[in-house]
Amino acid sequence: MMMTDILNVTNFVVLNSSTESRKYPFVLRFWWVCFFTLSCYSLVVDYVYYQKTSSSISMFFVSDSVSSFMGLFLFFVGFSYKSEEDGRDGNLEEPLLNSGEISNKGEISSTYEKASYYSLLTFSWMNSVIAKGNKKPLDLEDIPQLSDIDSVRKVFPVLLNKVESLSNGSTQITTFGLTKALFYIVWKDVVITGLLGLVSSLASFVGPYLIDSFVQYLNGIRAYEYQGFVLVAAFFVSKIIGCFTQRHCQSKGNSSGEIINFMAVDAERIGLAVISSFIATVLVLLANYPLGNIQEKLQDDLMKSKDKWMKSTSEILRNMRILKLQGWEMKFLSKIIKLRDEEEGALKKYMYTLSMTSFIFWGAPIIVAVATFATCLFAGIPLESGKVLSALATFKILQEPIYNLPDSISVFFQTKVSLDRIATFLRLDDIDSNAINKAPHGSSETAIEIINGNFAWDSSVSSNPTLKDINIRVNHGMRVAVCGTVGSGKSSLLSRILGEVSKVSGSVKVEGTKAYVAQSPWIQSGKIEDNILFGREMDRERYEKKDLEVLSFGDQTVIGERGINLSGGQKQRIQIARALYQDADIYLFDDPFSAVDAHTGSHLFKECMLQFLDSKTVIYITHQVEFLPAADLILVLKDGRITQAGKYNDILDSGSDFMELVARRIF
Repeated sequence: MMMTDILNVTNFVVLNSSTESRKYPFVLRFWWVCFFTLSCYSLVVDYVYYQKTSSSISMFFVSDSVSSFMGLFLFFVGFSYKSEEDGRDGNLEEPLLNSGEISNKGEISSTYEKASYYSLLTFSWMNSVIAKGNKKPLDLEDIPQLSDIDSVRKVFPVLLNKVESLSNGSTQITTFGLTKALFYIVWKDVVITGLLGLVSSLASFVGPYLIDSFVQYLNGIRAYEYQGFVLVAAFFVSKIIGCFTQRHCQSKGNSSGEIINFMAVDAERIGLAVISSFIATVLVLLANYPLGNIQEKLQDDLMKSKDKWMKSTSEILRNMRILKLQGWEMKFLSKIIKLRDEEEGALKKYMYTLSMTSFIFWGAPIIVAVATFATCLFAGIPLESGKVLSALATFKILQEPIYNLPDSISVFFQTKVSLDRIATFLRLDDIDSNAINKAPHGSSETAIEIINGNFAWDSSVSSNPTLKDINIRVNHGMRVAVCGTVGSGKSSLLSRILGEVSKVSGSVKVEGTKAYVAQSPWIQSGKIEDNILFGREMDRERYEKKDLEVLSFGDQTVIGERGINLSGGQKQRIQIARALYQDADIYLFDDPFSAVDAHTGSHLFKECMLQFLDSKTVIYITHQVEFLPAADLILVLKDGRITQAGKYNDILDSGSDFMELVARRIF
């Protein structure tokens, strides 16, 4: 029977490594069924014979037990295959990306989804990737595709629906509600991982449980004739089962409940001394509570300091040109250094607490062992070699989960902090898409109209809005210039027309499509042509521009990441060309000529604003006086309010704020 087991396992391994289908041959599956039936029959016969004769367990009983277990495994595998629509499976020799071919469903199946049960059990479905990585650095095409059920397209709608159902349509999403939504989505994986962890824990406990019997067997005390073979087979099978299950749930680790369970199950081996070991273990675990609270607070402080540092660094890098022109490098460098020092201080406190937690738990197994054996000595409990070895083996098992417990605690509190931040983000109010009354172009003479408008970036701060008492009316074809000092609300006004600023009160009406040119150019990697077309079809007559001739390859010039190989003026011209190509009804320019020299800016203004966009509605922010007389309407903003409005000569003669701005040429 043992030889039959070896042949069956050999057939199983060979077929899994060579076959191109999960469906095994019919003859082989029929033989596996017969083998399982015969193994079960032989096991029953051996058991009945053992009960009637009261003889010791024979080698045949052990062999039939192993054969029955193997037969059950092969029976399950033989009839638990999945059909493949394309007639192929996850053969390790096939290309992982299927040579770029897309299936009938329009999706590329992943190697993990097509892997056989043997490949999943042994992780051999990754062999081809590891082999390629051993030969050369892995490229993107060498990496297996993500499983379809794990893709964002599949997962996001499920998470969104679950969060909305648990919150009953409310935007007040709590951390607990988000945790419940995540658990409901992945509970099957959690249960499977938990079962694997339980099997792994039970298998790891077989060794300490049998050590006492093994020591007694070596001392000549034998319960039955083939006890040695049974002990060796039990050790071997438990290690194999523990190896497979532990690899699949290793990242989860052992919980504190499992650790205490180890102590409770092993109590009979040490006697009354287990009380001291149990107390020592509980004390070590209870030390987690205050340290955990401290870690949570320090982790939150660390994340906040990182946010401040990253925000300031990104703002400085984006505006590096202004800083250098103004000579502010050292001032802002000192600010960055101060923020880094704050982050370093928070990190030190966090690491000190983590080190203290690690020190306590790393010494826990030694503390438990010393407490246990000391209690045995003082209580006069004899320390037999079998019990001592069994206890030490148990402490060895306890060592790994106790060692991992500090990391688990740290990860738990880091996860809680992250969930708090995500829940806070999800509770933010969405921009109201109905805050703007949109109408098709030509419905009336008015392109943009704002009546008694009060707007704020933060909708919760309605008492102090960013823009206050805004009343403007812009007809189709008008050119409107917006000017004012720094921080007066010019960019916020354009953002409100785009619908990016929350409405506190008032009404906004916009007719037609919009195109926006930001003050900081947004450039995507690729060719200039792709940046200008931006997904639209080519219109050669509108597209042709002489401005691109200054580049080596014209519109076919490849742009680096964020336009790193272009000057500021070139990036701004590409952004303006992209907006012009959209042929929108309304154009919004946020100081587009500040990044180019005076001659180029004047040329662009005449060619774009006065000629190309002559029939369009244009609202532009400018810091240059020479562009103001061409406007049909000038809006002067101060502290979020429109203080003056009218034509250039009219508001210039009226004095006040606009005349002061023109005289100082500072906006």
